[in-house]
Amino acid sequence: MGLPHRAHHAWRTTTVGGVSAALVAGAAFGLAPAAQAAPAAGPSGVSATGVRFVDIPGEGGTVLKANVFAPKDAEPGARYPSIVLPTSWAMPQIEYVAQAQKLANDGYVVVSYNSRGFWQSGGEIETAGPKDIADASKVIDWTLANTPADPTKVGMAGVSYGAGISLLAAGHDKRIKAVAALSGWADLIDSIYSGRTQHVQAAALLGGAGALTGRPSAELQQTLKDFLASDLDKEDEMIAWGAKRSPVTHLDRINENGAAIMLGNAWGDTLFPPNQYAEFYERLTGPKRLEFRPGDHATAEATGLLGLPNDTWTSTRRWFDHHLKGEANGIDKEQPVQLKSRSTGGYEGYPDWKSVGPTRKKIAMAGTTTIRTNVDSGANGGIAILSNALDQFLKIPPTASVPLLPRRYTGVWQSERYASDQRVRGTAKLHTTLTSTKESGTLVAYLYDVGPLGLGKLVSNAPYTFHGKTPGKPFGVDLELFSTAYDVPAGHRLALVVDTVDPLYIEHNPSGAQLTFSSPAADPSYVSVPLREQ
Repeated sequence: MGLPHRAHHAWRTTTVGGVSAALVAGAAFGLAPAAQAAPAAGPSGVSATGVRFVDIPGEGGTVLKANVFAPKDAEPGARYPSIVLPTSWAMPQIEYVAQAQKLANDGYVVVSYNSRGFWQSGGEIETAGPKDIADASKVIDWTLANTPADPTKVGMAGVSYGAGISLLAAGHDKRIKAVAALSGWADLIDSIYSGRTQHVQAAALLGGAGALTGRPSAELQQTLKDFLASDLDKEDEMIAWGAKRSPVTHLDRINENGAAIMLGNAWGDTLFPPNQYAEFYERLTGPKRLEFRPGDHATAEATGLLGLPNDTWTSTRRWFDHHLKGEANGIDKEQPVQLKSRSTGGYEGYPDWKSVGPTRKKIAMAGTTTIRTNVDSGANGGIAILSNALDQFLKIPPTASVPLLPRRYTGVWQSERYASDQRVRGTAKLHTTLTSTKESGTLVAYLYDVGPLGLGKLVSNAPYTFHGKTPGKPFGVDLELFSTAYDVPAGHRLALVVDTVDPLYIEHNPSGAQLTFSSPAADPSYVSVPLREQ
């Protein structure tokens, strides 16, 4: 069963995919020559730069292109802790060279390999499927057989795709004792299909990058096609496909194996929003750490990949130093949840995720508000990767003039002006009663920090889609906005804005549809905002 406006959706998807592909092409092909030019090796098999390029047989004999770094002064017969690094989606095998060299200098054997289906590695892109998990174990096998790696001190780490593979491998290979999963996912469906809404820019970026730098499997191509086409008949299949590739599905095995797991992500990650990582973290039972910083997908780790000072990679090395080397560096004594505010740039420590925003203030969504659909009001979540990177580096989040938003197409509810700073921490939650004139529809909720002149700076957002509802019959909506850490200055107010179109998402509003938000006396509507204790 197709959904309305498929042609409109297809056009928008193609456009976004084209732009995403062009951006990825520039970055990817800029790295291509370096990926193919391996330095000449000396008599010991290690090149002048300390790296050895090798072929590792993966699952089914598929060749995985890899590089190996070992401690410079390795003593004969000595054993060293090892770290395996699967590459990110669409990245070549030189991705981790700078960090691998630093780790080797600190006494680690480091093996980085190009994930199956990308660049010069063989096979097809399986999207963290069973073959990718098996590849990780094959690389560990090779590392233990061909390097001075200690079989009792094996770690895995990675950014994005490499993070997901590392987490999944930790549930299938008991030899893995520590993991650092950076800018990854715990729940693939909750990442790019949250609120039952396709995150179109995220999917197009992944699809375009995969096609440019690798060989997508037939399964991946069909799944992506069904996803972007909004084919509800395929929804159960797509969810099952994503669940198989989600670490949360394998949580019991991950906990049973007991690896020490560090999770790191950015508040504005448009591919893998932070909520799903925080929920996964709470359910881990072994040694664990959670770090959130400003930025978008993989931007928190990017400078470290270039060899520059980087907090995320510093934490990663400390994590491995403690859990693989046994160093008493104090990381186990620190508060395990470390957050960096988007506003102040300072770190805050918490004993667990539940303690992040213990105080809640509600903004009432009083009265009855009806909006028309299919028009972008001007409120939106920005552009994937770009907008939240601007917020990270320049403190410029997406903005909108709240007084000028067309009330025909937007619902707006505002708090009072705050007499003191309001330190938003965690996950804001929307609860309302909705009535639609059609059986399907999409809304997008935004939380804005509104200054005295009405300029709103985006604090958070999230989409919500419904199907199969009876037109004219009210139903309840509960929606979690994406988690964040943001300080609202004194004299400002918070505003909840709702509209129906955002370039980040595919919308499912039939022509002429209207959405009515009401607040019954027995079940008032509100947005609940989590605040740090003053």
